[in-house]
Amino acid sequence: MNTSKVWYVTGASQGLGLILVKKLLENGYRVAATSRDAHTLSQAVGLIDKDRFLPLAVDLNNQDCIDDSIQQTLAIFGRIDVVVNNAGYGMAGTVEEISEQDIRNIFNVNVFATIDVVKSVLPVMRSQRSGYIINIGSVAGFVGAPGWSVYSATKAAVAAFSEVIALDVKEFGIKVTVAEPSGFRTGFLTKNSLALTNTKIEGYEAVKNTQDRYLSSDGKQAGDPDRAAEIFMELAESPEPPMHLFLGNDAYNRASKKLADMSGELEQWKSITIGADFK
Repeated sequence: MNTSKVWYVTGASQGLGLILVKKLLENGYRVAATSRDAHTLSQAVGLIDKDRFLPLAVDLNNQDCIDDSIQQTLAIFGRIDVVVNNAGYGMAGTVEEISEQDIRNIFNVNVFATIDVVKSVLPVMRSQRSGYIINIGSVAGFVGAPGWSVYSATKAAVAAFSEVIALDVKEFGIKVTVAEPSGFRTGFLTKNSLALTNTKIEGYEAVKNTQDRYLSSDGKQAGDPDRAAEIFMELAESPEPPMHLFLGNDAYNRASKKLADMSGELEQWKSITIGADFK
């Protein structure tokens, strides 16, 4: 592996982001990592090595702050080869009961922050004529579950953005992957990472049952975050990384079923679909 590469990782103080940063440093990479609190990030990583590790306090809802973090990374390391947009959190509840502000907040972090980081780093990668962007989506952005409508909407947006930005920047030698995991054994379902609105409206049984099932699976998820971090490092060395990468057996099964269902529905309604054009 080319360990001279510089990685820029958002949301690095816990969960998959933290595991990835530790794994990168263990393997000799240079890493700029963001969190709301650089000191907390440094303590979590447990390595103070200014030659290879740059902890950054970044408000991802502030474009100027993102731009400044990119410039700090360039000042220390001289380049940025891989960006991982990992910052984000989950949200469960019925759309009736989730407040408008909470919906806007999760879109700010899960979607707009991802777009803003990409927007800030693209001039650097275009100048280099190389770069790799990994946006962390979710299988929920392709196959949602009851009660996760708002979260799924944010991850569907990340996937669509990734698909099109990949087309836009291909000529500059920049590659893009959207990683779409199922349940991984991180802190995703804990109170620190999940905005949960308990459903009090009568009915919504599918939502309530799904919430109970997901919450009871915390700490028992099948996905191995250490393996996910290793996969990201392998992807960064691939000459042709995938556009979409579903991670986990559950993600594969859910995506496969959705694709089969969509294909069947498309063919079933083909005559109506193509009949919408002018004759």
